[in-house]
Amino acid sequence: MTRFTGQVAVVTGAAQGIGAATALRLASEGAAVAVVDLSVERAAATVEAITAKGGTARGYGCDVADINAVEAVFAQVAADLGGIHILVNNAGITRDNLFFKMPKDDWDAVITVNLTSAYNCSQIAQRYMCKQRYGKIVSLSSRSALGNRGQANYAAAKAGIQGLTATLAIELGPFNINVNAVAPGYIATGMTAATAERVGATPEQHQELAAERTPLRRVGRPEDVASVVAFLVSEDSSYVSGQTLYVNGGAR
Repeated sequence: MTRFTGQVAVVTGAAQGIGAATALRLASEGAAVAVVDLSVERAAATVEAITAKGGTARGYGCDVADINAVEAVFAQVAADLGGIHILVNNAGITRDNLFFKMPKDDWDAVITVNLTSAYNCSQIAQRYMCKQRYGKIVSLSSRSALGNRGQANYAAAKAGIQGLTATLAIELGPFNINVNAVAPGYIATGMTAATAERVGATPEQHQELAAERTPLRRVGRPEDVASVVAFLVSEDSSYVSGQTLYVNGGAR
């Protein structure tokens, strides 16, 4: 498919996991992808994977928690690739702990990287999108937005993503900009592997337990989320905005 031919997509946190899978999916359908991560070196593997398949991608190093850095990098992306049409706010970290033991620094870090970065990137991207009267923004929330033991900081940030998404859809809709969020359940990534280690399990053991609690009886893959993001940034979802779509195998 070539749904995104002629469009430029910016994907943050795209060095691995859901971000890398999303960058690969959008490139496979014709988008020129700006692979954004903390450094160009971290982004290199995703860029190479895209170009090896004949796609177009460039890597950019950026601390998305710094709005001035975001402004500079997005200007470079627009100059290099010809604009900004799609933004996927995927960058995120965890600093899990029970609330009574959670250091303030860990609260601040997770809120900043997971929520404030989405503000930063959306704030800069909408300048390009409003001017061209077209754009698609998708941000990564999480099932943890509904509450998750040991993740007060992460849950708060991911719930904030949903509120930000609903509000931006109202404000940016008149400029033909769709804004949505995706809330994954358990996805087999480096982040969930780290969670497994924190609770004293192997990634395989952790995934097996999660699969048993999931109606589809498996955990998710990064590609499962990437396919939903691709739908939300395509014209197939042109009348969908302000929504958070849970991608969790039917879990409740």
